[in-house]
Amino acid sequence: MAHRMTWNEICSNPECKGRWIALHGCSYDDAGRAAEGDVVDIDSDLAELCNRVRDAHRKNCAILFCAN
Repeated sequence: MAHRMTWNEICSNPECKGRWIALHGCSYDDAGRAAEGDVVDIDSDLAELCNRVRDAHRKNCAILFCAN
């Protein structure tokens, strides 16, 4: 599922709202917030998402909650 999206694109995507997002290869804004990255996984259950990210041997993923 890895495709690059900005945080604004992620927040406007109905599939992402109210769910945890795993981003890889993030770039950050001046305030240190993730501005964009490769969306590698999405889940409403944080533990399940983290387990899949771990099992996929992904390193350095940012895990963010899309509340919008």
